[in-house]
Amino acid sequence: MPAGPVVRPPWTFLTNHGHVLLAVAQSQDALVSEIAARVGITTRATLAILKDLESAGYLRRHRNGRRSHYTVDGHRPFRHPAIAAHEIGELLDVLAPAPAGSEGAS
Repeated sequence: MPAGPVVRPPWTFLTNHGHVLLAVAQSQDALVSEIAARVGITTRATLAILKDLESAGYLRRHRNGRRSHYTVDGHRPFRHPAIAAHEIGELLDVLAPAPAGSEGAS
């Protein structure tokens, strides 16, 4: 019997903040519009999330001409008390592993 289309619930396990962080970890030189398209949110929402992540210390932004380069601080703890003993780098290692030969999340 052929399998039908996969039916997914309307919710996700990760927030848009988590998805933006993963997208940045996978491509630190991505344009905001590229991150937005990957996550499936607007450019304006992406900019707000990037600002939140930078303000909280999860990202550092470096200007390179007109482009931004982001560095993820993988040693920052999760914000929720139930998993605050873990660092976000643990999540990134599983869901956004660094390409071979790169240094990965700092």
